[in-house]
Amino acid sequence: MTTPKEILKKYFGYSSFRNGQENIVNAAISGKDSLVLMPTGGGKSICYQVPALALPGCAIVISPLIALMNDQVLSLQANGIPAVAIHSNQDEYTNRENIRKASKGEIKLIYISPERLLADLDMLSSTIRVSLIAIDEAHCISQWGHDFRPVYTSLKCLKEKFPGTPIMALTATADRLTRSDIANALNLDDPFCWTGSFDRPNISLKVMNDPGKKQRLRIIASLIEKYHLDSGIVYCLSRKKTEAMHEAISDMGYRSVCYHAGLTAAQREDAQKAFVNGDVQVVCATIAFGMGIDKSNIRWVVHNNIPGNIESYYQEIGRAGRDGLPAEAIMFYNFGDIMLRRNFVDESGQKEINNEKLDFMQRFAEATVCRRRILLSYFSEEVTHDCGNCDNCRTPRRKFDGTIVAQKALSAVIRVRSQESVNTIIDILRASTRSEIILKGYHYLKTYGAGRDLTPSEWNSYILQMIQLGLLEVAYEDNFHLRPTPYGMKVVKGIERIELSTYEKPVFGTKSKKQKPEPEIILSSDEQLMAILKSLRKDIASSQNIAAYMVFSDATLAEMVKKRPVDIESFSQISGVGEVKLAKFGKDFIGIIRKFEGLKRSMPVGTSQKETLILFNSGMDPEKIAELKGVTVSTIYSHLLQWADEGKMNEFRRLLTQEQYNLVKKIFEKDSENAFRILADEYHLPSHIIRAAHAEQRIKRTSPID
Repeated sequence: MTTPKEILKKYFGYSSFRNGQENIVNAAISGKDSLVLMPTGGGKSICYQVPALALPGCAIVISPLIALMNDQVLSLQANGIPAVAIHSNQDEYTNRENIRKASKGEIKLIYISPERLLADLDMLSSTIRVSLIAIDEAHCISQWGHDFRPVYTSLKCLKEKFPGTPIMALTATADRLTRSDIANALNLDDPFCWTGSFDRPNISLKVMNDPGKKQRLRIIASLIEKYHLDSGIVYCLSRKKTEAMHEAISDMGYRSVCYHAGLTAAQREDAQKAFVNGDVQVVCATIAFGMGIDKSNIRWVVHNNIPGNIESYYQEIGRAGRDGLPAEAIMFYNFGDIMLRRNFVDESGQKEINNEKLDFMQRFAEATVCRRRILLSYFSEEVTHDCGNCDNCRTPRRKFDGTIVAQKALSAVIRVRSQESVNTIIDILRASTRSEIILKGYHYLKTYGAGRDLTPSEWNSYILQMIQLGLLEVAYEDNFHLRPTPYGMKVVKGIERIELSTYEKPVFGTKSKKQKPEPEIILSSDEQLMAILKSLRKDIASSQNIAAYMVFSDATLAEMVKKRPVDIESFSQISGVGEVKLAKFGKDFIGIIRKFEGLKRSMPVGTSQKETLILFNSGMDPEKIAELKGVTVSTIYSHLLQWADEGKMNEFRRLLTQEQYNLVKKIFEKDSENAFRILADEYHLPSHIIRAAHAEQRIKRTSPID
């Protein structure tokens, strides 16, 4: 049997497994159930795809979304792996044909939804040799999970329906309570459990007190410009906010799409396809978007509103930087969003637990210590040092005596009899002449203009801190009006003094509205080559109707930039270049790199014999290899036969037919001394066919073709 590492290199282009993957793969191959907890982008799919290729039969992968299934299938097919999906968006003929192919042993992985699996359970169990069952997004089975789906609970029947078949449950977001619930709900038999580190150190974490709509848009614009060759996601709380954000970003001249549950299935599919294929820079979305998106060059994620729990936040930021390269996650924190979230919680079926989860999310947003330590502690992962890659680590907040600032704000709240919200209080402090302020007579208040020395953003930051510190409370039931607390009254009277964190102005680029950005960008040599490779990747992806990351990930392109491979042998050593992709895309990428390096685009005639073996092992036929290398077919056969003479190549069946082999064998047995001449003169066999058949007889003794 081919070893897991050989499968990993052949199909996925990786020389070694990531931490934990090999243990999980070996457990599945040995027939053991497993529970796998790995972060988004941690390589969960490899854990079941490799054993699926190693084991006889076909693996069933249960996945909750059609878009996720289709992406996975296309990615596998791009790697030369026979995989299919069965779902309602395909006609029934296609679904039945896929099942038929699987029953004949022509398919290695079937992706299917839990609903469809349960509907076709008897047929699948009776017609297909199932090697492994993988349940993706397994947190959906737990009543404590953040995305509980009742249909998942029916999967507990799988152990009974497929006795002896290993089951692998995989998730990227599960707290301790959810983990134990998953194993029990699926009736896993003494499962091998692997909890990988939930740390994604390449993602920079930042939470900003809401700086206002204009500032938020400028910050988002700066991210788009900074990562102008890549893409990002803006998550919004509602459909209305999503559409407004999409419109605002489009008005600034950027390519954006909108994605939420209120769109038709076709509209959502078009939006996702445009984003995955790189036709747009930004997708503005509700939480309905993103599950299973494997796009490798998402460089940033912005939360325009606070998520409802840490699991959702972690899952959503995890869509950035899946290739391990630097990425950014920014959350805008507005206390009013907490109120809206509380309303959602009150309407939910699990008010108590959801309130606790929201409380933790709020503490995370308001924290002044290392954010990553808070995040990882939620997933029961012990961390003994700060991360150095979050806002609180990079720029520890300075403190100042904020008593007078707080007294001004509290005084304004008291003088309007606690009948106004944050924005109106700020307007009073800054002496706004807005009509509402004048009509209500607020310009006669003693505190009118008392805070004109501070900007609206500064006041917003300080009032938010006062709410966090317990000096003010928000009357959610009364239009967000601010009220002083007993503690706040002590501060007003000078009984207590407080410290506030100094406001720090956000750093971002400027942007003129409705004007497409054309920043002057001076690229280094590496950046120039990266841009060229990304352009080639996009062209290839478009021609093959697949997403760009299915050609090569950004991490793979980055390694090409670093190592500059100019021949097949060195290109084959790039991480992420499997045998199939080497054969399909190697010539184009090597040619581009050679040209960039000032070399002749086509590879030199007569490059190494090792390259011939590499290409042949990748599945490329001798004629194609000869075309790629610029030599004759007979030269390629000579290379291969030399490897055969050295005992390093024995896959002869691709070089000749059964009839040719039988003929050569017969003539050599009859007259070995004159066999070459007889076969060439009387039977007109090319010399390489004769040599191949003879080499097989000599080396193998008995033919694998017989």
